[in-house]
Amino acid sequence: RKDLRKERAKAQEGVDIRLLAGDDIREEHWEAFWRFYQDTGMRKWGTPYLTREAFTLLGERMADRILLVLACMDGNPVAGALNFIGADALYGRYWGAVVDKPFLHFELCYYQAIDAAIARGLSRVEAGAQGGHKLARGYGPVRTWSAHYIVHDGFREAVAEFLERERAGVAQDQLYLGTRTPFRKE
Repeated sequence: RKDLRKERAKAQEGVDIRLLAGDDIREEHWEAFWRFYQDTGMRKWGTPYLTREAFTLLGERMADRILLVLACMDGNPVAGALNFIGADALYGRYWGAVVDKPFLHFELCYYQAIDAAIARGLSRVEAGAQGGHKLARGYGPVRTWSAHYIVHDGFREAVAEFLERERAGVAQDQLYLGTRTPFRKE
């Protein structure tokens, strides 16, 4: 816990963190988040797949189900985390930054999300798929689901065969990682 407090203090140093939801999210916030999304996407995944318009549409159609966590330095947004508010959970989905600040990712994506979920009476935070680094911060391995439609018959069959084989490996990984969480075992 002492390390956690130190990390949080380091992340918050010189940073103004803003939690925005509903009508508080304005177009300027989406513009900033778009920059973060582009920057992180180009460094991590190669090609970000959402368009700029997608963020505007999210704001127009789902503002009451969105929590945008922004970090500002000298009044300028420099990083952000996009979360979706469910009936009983907060779903973290995208993160981006145009600065490299130690522990800021963890602060915005994990700790602020946990604080916000508690304040809203939500029972859990789903931090999204991937990332062994989440174990040390209290996020155990949880299966996530997605749905996709693949038009080409041959490709669809190849993907289905791969997924059938992959499931066994994922189940093994989940069992193994479940033994590596930071929680005490009774």
